[in-house]
Amino acid sequence: MSSATSRVAQARPAPTGEPATTAEAGVAAAAPGQAATETASAAGSTLPSGGGLPPEGTPRVAADYSSYRVVAAKHPWRWVGTAAVALGVLAVAWSLATNPRWEWGVVAQWFTAQSVVNGLLETLKLTAISGILGFVLGFILALMRLSASPLLVSVSWTFSWIFRSTPLLVQLLLWYNLGYLYEKISLGIPFTDVRFFEVQTTTLISQFAAAVLGLTLNQAAYSAEIIRGGILSVDQGQLEAAAALGIPAWRRSTRIVLPQAMRAILPTAFNEIIGLVKGTSIVYVLAYSELFYTVQVIYNRTQQVLPLLLVATLWYVVITSVLSVFQYYIERHYSKGAVRNLPLTPLQKARKFFATHAVTNRKSL
Repeated sequence: MSSATSRVAQARPAPTGEPATTAEAGVAAAAPGQAATETASAAGSTLPSGGGLPPEGTPRVAADYSSYRVVAAKHPWRWVGTAAVALGVLAVAWSLATNPRWEWGVVAQWFTAQSVVNGLLETLKLTAISGILGFVLGFILALMRLSASPLLVSVSWTFSWIFRSTPLLVQLLLWYNLGYLYEKISLGIPFTDVRFFEVQTTTLISQFAAAVLGLTLNQAAYSAEIIRGGILSVDQGQLEAAAALGIPAWRRSTRIVLPQAMRAILPTAFNEIIGLVKGTSIVYVLAYSELFYTVQVIYNRTQQVLPLLLVATLWYVVITSVLSVFQYYIERHYSKGAVRNLPLTPLQKARKFFATHAVTNRKSL
């Protein structure tokens, strides 16, 4: 290192008025390269002794890091936040478990009671029927809204406007009291006396029929906007390219548009389904024996209000949790066309976390 420094010192520019000699200029030009060469050779580089780049084909010597110690990155504030949240969760859990006023024995007694289970099955039936019919009707309304016909667009828009503007409770009561407005419901040729089918409204519109009708039509209004937004999220250039290739319109819709639109539709659609599960509790105003109405009848008889409300709450949590799991895996399936690698499942993330920390701990020993 001292020799390189001395050569650089010897290559200082000549005093003012004296031109630098050719030899001095050569030393000045070579000194930095020689110093860099010596430094690189000291580190085990393959650079030639004269400086410059190594000749082509010269094998590179890989750096040896085997003697280095692998240490996991430190995240102290992450651990502080985790500890604080864990402490809060434990405090809430301890409060719920030790407060005798929750009456957990009563909750356990009624949680699997036959009457409660029957109410739960009615809730699931209402959710399934209303959800399926609502999304089918919503899909039709979305296609009408996207059509080129002004009449279809106007009818679809008016439907969504009316049913999104009125409370669900009002809609349920209106359908249940439809017999007051129309004594009979008939099917025939409009503006004539020809009737193919006729029935008393009070016979046709039962509590269950009014509940399904109200939930379905309300759900269809929101589903139409969800599906329409998902379809519009697909790039129009893909449709133009598919049309240029001569792909039929139906095949373009089923193989190009809908698979991509599902990525935008699914999150909001599952939110609507989860909301529908909880929205079935409003049907209690029709005295229909779904979960919430059943629990209400029981606590009116036993005066155990909070434990019975907790029973209903726990069942709603179970249903929405199962739906959330389905949502995660369905979204993961439809994300294949948007990401190179599918996101890890929670179980895979846990396995990766523990495997990484186990390897790190072994190497640090």
